[in-house]
Amino acid sequence: MKKVELLGLMSGTSADGLSIALCEAAGRDLRVRAFGNYPYPAVLQARIIAAKDLKTPALSALNFELGRLWAGMVRKFCRAHKIAYKNIAAIGSHGQTVWHAPGRAGHTLQIGEASFIAEETGRPVVCDFRPADMAAGGQGAPLVPFLDEYLYGEGEPVALQNIGGVGNIAFAGKGVRTSGFDTGPGNSLMDTAVQRLSGGRLACDKGGAWAYAGTPDRAKVGELMALPFFRRRPPKSLDRSEFSAAFLEEHFKSLLNARRSRDLLATLNLFTAASVVSAFKKFSPRGTKELIVSGGGALNPALMDNLAALLPPPGVRVRSCAGLGLHPLAKEPACFALLAWLALGGRVNHCPSATGARGPRVLGKIIRSR
Repeated sequence: MKKVELLGLMSGTSADGLSIALCEAAGRDLRVRAFGNYPYPAVLQARIIAAKDLKTPALSALNFELGRLWAGMVRKFCRAHKIAYKNIAAIGSHGQTVWHAPGRAGHTLQIGEASFIAEETGRPVVCDFRPADMAAGGQGAPLVPFLDEYLYGEGEPVALQNIGGVGNIAFAGKGVRTSGFDTGPGNSLMDTAVQRLSGGRLACDKGGAWAYAGTPDRAKVGELMALPFFRRRPPKSLDRSEFSAAFLEEHFKSLLNARRSRDLLATLNLFTAASVVSAFKKFSPRGTKELIVSGGGALNPALMDNLAALLPPPGVRVRSCAGLGLHPLAKEPACFALLAWLALGGRVNHCPSATGARGPRVLGKIIRSR
């Protein structure tokens, strides 16, 4: 069976950098051959997070700025891994989410002008995947459950949790109706708290060090788990803004100081884990005995420990997708590489049972190469 090379780009809701994956596809087999992560300067990350409040000229400028930046990162990645542009069959770019508001009158906006990537590489680029799903009545997210079904649909029932800026879970396996939805905060609350408490010197709780050093407020976690979002049934999705600085001010004002910083991170870490475990317990198919974690959260050992503690053996095994040979930050860009390839062939590339769309659709806007 002929193999094709694909490139996928992902800039997540944490807005901390661009992840690029080179994938090799043949039939239903998809493998990541190379991966790179290109961090953004702290100033750019702050601008992206604040982009929802920009006026039109500034937002338009940021759209083009990111497109040019990503084209340069693609060039750097391909040179580093000796990848010839001519060998790439398709490039998928998720874009940078500025706003995501699902619902009957919902709307969504991803920026990062993909025309610059097409111009740099001369290859077809597929972008802006969410709107077509929303036009069909879906939430526009999560889209990664399609990849989960693609990779795990013929195996034992499994839960697949991505922890980026927000968290999202998918269930797949033989005999399982693939489904997925956003679970709640991912890294967003923890990252926002660390950035604020460190005066911008630190971007995240590296290695979960602050969380390990603090004492979580379990009563507060229980109180937060009673919020309306966690009582809603899927399909459901979130924007990063729902769990950010305003949320911290509302629910954790007394802990937003240097003296209580470790306790705050311990509590936020436990809250993030609890939201994942609640989703698993409520909606996982019978016989699901494994939770595979991807995204930046898989690199936080304190978070992984909390997940394992809340889902103790012999019930459910919790592990990083790194144990399956996939870098935790490579899964999402790999997904959009696959979605792009299928879009170019006019083939369905989303999971309506996860997003709530009326039926199968081909997502993405295609920018043809020169």
